[in-house]
Amino acid sequence: MASIVARNYAETLLALAQRNGGAPAVQAFLDAATELAGMLGDPKVKRFLETPRVAPAQKRDALRAALTGRAPELFVRFVELVVDKRRQTLLPQIVEAYGELVDRLMGRTRVQVTTAMAAEPALQDEIRRSLEQRLGMSVVPTFAVDPALIAGVVVRVGDQVMDGSVRRQSQELRRRMLAARLPHGAAAV
Repeated sequence: MASIVARNYAETLLALAQRNGGAPAVQAFLDAATELAGMLGDPKVKRFLETPRVAPAQKRDALRAALTGRAPELFVRFVELVVDKRRQTLLPQIVEAYGELVDRLMGRTRVQVTTAMAAEPALQDEIRRSLEQRLGMSVVPTFAVDPALIAGVVVRVGDQVMDGSVRRQSQELRRRMLAARLPHGAAAV
């Protein structure tokens, strides 16, 4: 239910940006949403917004002060409205949903790429181009390192996972070997 409400707010924010400046406003709102997400990642800010002991007006005023000069006025007023409606706990989800809507509008997708070792910029670019070709859209990759992969790459696009790691391949080989039926009379090792 909360994700549906957050999505509705995000759609409203996108429509507001499109009506009040088009693509530049959509991008400015995305930049402001990214800034807001950074603020909301602070545990103190999160507690401040979630506690019922702080009046909504104080929360609204604090957010206005934090965003003024860093975000378009219309975006700030939107955030104030969310707080007035007592939906401030949904702000992280609204920001995330807005980013997804903007990505879809711009014909791009965000992907999480995990490699066994840090990928050099040239390899990162090659992976990005390969994914763009495979997915048929612009890709915004985020790279991470997981030495447990041994080698290869794991790509997460939304709920879809493309696992080309040596770890997965060795797990699959082990599974198939354990599931294989030995011919009758074969010696057990």
